[in-house]
Amino acid sequence: MSDEPQPDIVHLNLPLSPEEARSLSLGDMVLLDGEVTVSAGMITQERIIEALESGEDLPFDLQGQAFFHMGSNCREENGKWLPNYVNPTTSTRFDALMPTIIRGLGLTSVGGKGGMGPQCVEAMQEIGCVYFSMPGGASPLLTNGVVERLETGWDDLIEQFRLARYQLKSFGPVTVAIDAHGNSMFQKLQQEAADKLPGILQELAAARQK
Repeated sequence: MSDEPQPDIVHLNLPLSPEEARSLSLGDMVLLDGEVTVSAGMITQERIIEALESGEDLPFDLQGQAFFHMGSNCREENGKWLPNYVNPTTSTRFDALMPTIIRGLGLTSVGGKGGMGPQCVEAMQEIGCVYFSMPGGASPLLTNGVVERLETGWDDLIEQFRLARYQLKSFGPVTVAIDAHGNSMFQKLQQEAADKLPGILQELAAARQK
Protein backbone atom coordinates (compact mmCIF):
# COMPACT_ATOMS: atom_id res chain seq x y z
CA MET A 1 0.00 0.00 0.00
CA SER A 2 1.34 3.45 -0.91
CA ASP A 3 2.55 5.69 1.94
CA GLU A 4 1.70 8.80 -0.09
CA PRO A 5 -1.11 10.89 1.44
CA GLN A 6 -4.46 10.41 -0.23
CA PRO A 7 -6.35 13.51 -1.39
CA ASP A 8 -9.29 14.61 0.73
CA ILE A 9 -12.67 14.06 -0.93
CA VAL A 10 -15.14 16.94 -0.64
CA HIS A 11 -18.86 16.11 -0.31
CA LEU A 12 -21.08 18.65 -2.07
CA ASN A 13 -24.79 19.09 -2.75
CA LEU A 14 -26.00 20.13 -6.21
CA PRO A 15 -26.83 22.64 -7.45
CA LEU A 16 -23.88 24.71 -6.23
CA SER A 17 -24.12 28.41 -5.63
CA PRO A 18 -21.63 30.54 -7.61
CA GLU A 19 -19.82 31.15 -4.30
CA GLU A 20 -19.52 27.41 -3.65
CA ALA A 21 -18.21 26.89 -7.18
CA ARG A 22 -15.58 29.59 -6.67
CA SER A 23 -14.48 27.99 -3.40
CA LEU A 24 -13.32 24.85 -5.22
CA SER A 25 -9.75 24.44 -6.45
CA LEU A 26 -8.27 22.71 -9.46
CA GLY A 27 -7.71 19.04 -8.63
CA ASP A 28 -10.27 18.81 -5.81
CA MET A 29 -11.90 15.38 -5.66
CA VAL A 30 -15.62 15.50 -5.02
CA LEU A 31 -18.60 13.28 -4.22
CA LEU A 32 -21.93 14.74 -5.27
CA ASP A 33 -25.42 14.63 -3.76
CA GLY A 34 -28.48 16.50 -4.99
CA GLU A 35 -29.98 16.97 -8.42
CA VAL A 36 -28.46 17.21 -11.89
CA THR A 37 -29.83 17.43 -15.42
CA VAL A 38 -28.08 15.29 -18.04
CA SER A 39 -28.09 14.70 -21.79
CA ALA A 40 -25.68 13.28 -24.35
CA GLY A 41 -27.39 14.90 -27.33
CA MET A 42 -26.11 17.63 -29.61
CA ILE A 43 -29.67 18.31 -30.79
CA THR A 44 -30.71 18.72 -27.15
CA GLN A 45 -28.23 21.51 -26.55
CA GLU A 46 -29.21 23.15 -29.82
CA ARG A 47 -32.82 23.14 -28.57
CA ILE A 48 -31.73 24.72 -25.28
CA ILE A 49 -30.11 27.58 -27.21
CA GLU A 50 -33.18 27.98 -29.42
CA ALA A 51 -35.35 28.24 -26.30
CA LEU A 52 -33.01 30.78 -24.72
CA GLU A 53 -33.01 32.90 -27.86
CA SER A 54 -36.78 32.73 -28.38
CA GLY A 55 -37.76 33.11 -24.73
CA GLU A 56 -39.60 29.78 -24.74
CA ASP A 57 -39.79 27.73 -21.55
CA LEU A 58 -37.55 24.69 -21.19
CA PRO A 59 -39.18 21.41 -20.11
CA PHE A 60 -38.04 22.18 -16.54
CA ASP A 61 -36.04 24.87 -14.81
CA LEU A 62 -32.30 24.76 -15.49
CA GLN A 63 -31.40 28.21 -14.19
CA GLY A 64 -28.41 28.02 -11.84
CA GLN A 65 -28.40 24.23 -12.06
CA ALA A 66 -25.87 21.45 -12.71
CA PHE A 67 -25.72 20.05 -16.25
CA PHE A 68 -23.72 16.94 -17.20
CA HIS A 69 -22.79 15.60 -20.62
CA MET A 70 -23.98 12.10 -19.87
CA GLY A 71 -26.13 9.46 -21.48
CA SER A 72 -28.53 7.40 -19.40
CA ASN A 73 -30.99 4.53 -19.51
CA CYS A 74 -33.62 3.55 -16.94
CA ARG A 75 -36.16 0.92 -16.02
CA GLU A 76 -39.40 1.38 -14.09
CA GLU A 77 -39.75 -0.41 -10.76
CA ASN A 78 -42.54 0.22 -8.24
CA GLY A 79 -43.36 3.60 -9.73
CA LYS A 80 -39.75 4.83 -9.82
CA TRP A 81 -37.33 5.13 -12.71
CA LEU A 82 -34.10 3.43 -11.66
CA PRO A 83 -30.86 3.64 -13.64
CA ASN A 84 -29.60 0.76 -15.75
CA TYR A 85 -26.57 2.94 -16.45
CA VAL A 86 -25.26 6.45 -16.80
CA ASN A 87 -22.24 7.08 -18.99
CA PRO A 88 -20.40 10.40 -19.49
CA THR A 89 -19.67 11.61 -23.01
CA THR A 90 -16.95 13.92 -24.36
CA SER A 91 -17.66 17.53 -23.48
CA THR A 92 -15.48 19.10 -26.18
CA ARG A 93 -18.09 17.97 -28.72
CA PHE A 94 -20.25 20.80 -27.40
CA ASP A 95 -17.63 23.57 -27.20
CA ALA A 96 -19.42 25.74 -29.76
CA LEU A 97 -22.68 25.64 -27.77
CA MET A 98 -21.70 25.58 -24.12
CA PRO A 99 -20.58 29.22 -23.64
CA THR A 100 -24.09 30.38 -24.61
CA ILE A 101 -25.72 27.73 -22.40
CA ILE A 102 -23.49 28.45 -19.39
CA ARG A 103 -24.20 32.17 -19.59
CA GLY A 104 -27.86 31.87 -20.54
CA LEU A 105 -28.71 29.45 -17.73
CA GLY A 106 -26.15 30.62 -15.19
CA LEU A 107 -24.93 27.04 -14.77
CA THR A 108 -22.76 26.54 -11.69
CA SER A 109 -21.37 23.13 -12.63
CA VAL A 110 -20.87 21.12 -15.80
CA GLY A 111 -19.57 17.57 -16.01
CA GLY A 112 -18.37 15.05 -18.56
CA LYS A 113 -15.18 13.67 -20.12
CA GLY A 114 -12.30 15.42 -21.80
CA GLY A 115 -12.75 19.00 -20.58
CA MET A 116 -13.91 22.06 -22.52
CA GLY A 117 -12.23 24.74 -24.60
CA PRO A 118 -11.03 28.28 -23.76
CA GLN A 119 -14.31 30.04 -24.61
CA CYS A 120 -16.16 27.70 -22.24
CA VAL A 121 -13.55 28.34 -19.54
CA GLU A 122 -14.06 32.09 -19.99
CA ALA A 123 -17.84 31.73 -19.60
CA MET A 124 -17.39 29.57 -16.49
CA GLN A 125 -15.10 32.14 -14.89
CA GLU A 126 -17.62 34.88 -15.64
CA ILE A 127 -20.60 33.02 -14.15
CA GLY A 128 -19.00 31.07 -11.29
CA CYS A 129 -19.06 27.52 -12.68
CA VAL A 130 -16.78 24.49 -12.38
CA TYR A 131 -16.20 21.47 -14.61
CA PHE A 132 -16.30 18.03 -13.02
CA SER A 133 -14.23 15.49 -14.94
CA MET A 134 -15.54 11.93 -14.82
CA PRO A 135 -13.33 8.89 -15.43
CA GLY A 136 -13.87 7.13 -18.73
CA GLY A 137 -14.90 3.49 -18.46
CA ALA A 138 -16.31 4.01 -14.95
CA SER A 139 -20.00 3.73 -15.80
CA PRO A 140 -20.72 1.07 -13.11
CA LEU A 141 -19.08 3.21 -10.41
CA LEU A 142 -20.94 6.36 -11.48
CA THR A 143 -24.26 4.52 -11.82
CA ASN A 144 -23.98 3.42 -8.18
CA GLY A 145 -24.19 7.10 -7.24
CA VAL A 146 -27.53 7.65 -9.00
CA VAL A 147 -30.67 7.17 -6.89
CA GLU A 148 -33.42 7.64 -9.47
CA ARG A 149 -34.59 9.62 -12.49
CA LEU A 150 -37.06 12.29 -11.43
CA GLU A 151 -38.34 13.55 -14.79
CA THR A 152 -37.55 13.86 -18.48
CA GLY A 153 -38.15 16.45 -21.17
CA TRP A 154 -38.23 16.39 -24.97
CA ASP A 155 -39.36 12.78 -24.97
CA ASP A 156 -39.57 12.74 -28.76
CA LEU A 157 -35.79 12.19 -28.67
CA ILE A 158 -34.07 8.87 -27.95
CA GLU A 159 -33.60 8.25 -24.24
CA GLN A 160 -29.91 9.20 -24.12
CA PHE A 161 -30.63 12.57 -25.78
CA ARG A 162 -33.61 13.65 -23.66
CA LEU A 163 -33.18 16.10 -20.85
CA ALA A 164 -33.24 13.91 -17.75
CA ARG A 165 -33.17 15.10 -14.14
CA TYR A 166 -31.59 12.73 -11.61
CA GLN A 167 -31.22 12.46 -7.85
CA LEU A 168 -27.63 11.71 -6.85
CA LYS A 169 -26.12 10.25 -3.68
CA SER A 170 -22.32 10.06 -3.33
CA PHE A 171 -21.89 10.28 -7.12
CA GLY A 172 -18.23 10.02 -8.11
CA PRO A 173 -15.58 10.67 -7.13
CA VAL A 174 -15.19 13.33 -9.81
CA THR A 175 -12.37 15.85 -10.18
CA VAL A 176 -12.51 19.63 -10.50
CA ALA A 177 -10.67 19.83 -13.81
CA ILE A 178 -11.69 23.41 -14.64
CA ASP A 179 -12.22 25.77 -11.73
CA ALA A 180 -14.28 28.96 -11.60
CA HIS A 181 -11.15 31.15 -11.79
CA GLY A 182 -10.10 30.27 -15.33
CA ASN A 183 -7.71 27.43 -14.48
CA SER A 184 -7.92 24.28 -16.60
CA MET A 185 -6.03 21.01 -16.23
CA PHE A 186 -6.56 20.40 -19.92
CA GLN A 187 -5.06 23.70 -21.04
CA LYS A 188 -2.16 23.15 -18.64
CA LEU A 189 -1.46 19.72 -20.14
CA GLN A 190 -1.72 21.10 -23.68
CA GLN A 191 0.76 23.86 -22.84
CA GLU A 192 3.19 21.40 -21.25
CA ALA A 193 2.98 19.19 -24.36
CA ALA A 194 3.55 22.22 -26.63
CA ASP A 195 6.59 23.25 -24.56
CA LYS A 196 8.11 19.77 -24.89
CA LEU A 197 7.41 19.39 -28.62
CA PRO A 198 10.46 21.34 -29.98
CA GLY A 199 12.83 19.21 -27.89
CA ILE A 200 11.16 16.00 -29.02
CA LEU A 201 11.38 17.05 -32.68
CA GLN A 202 15.04 17.97 -32.23
CA GLU A 203 15.79 14.57 -30.71
CA LEU A 204 13.98 12.82 -33.58
CA ALA A 205 15.92 14.86 -36.17
CA ALA A 206 19.20 14.01 -34.47
CA ALA A 207 18.26 10.31 -34.36
CA ARG A 208 17.53 10.30 -38.13
CA GLN A 209 20.97 11.73 -38.87
CA LYS A 210 22.80 8.95 -37.04
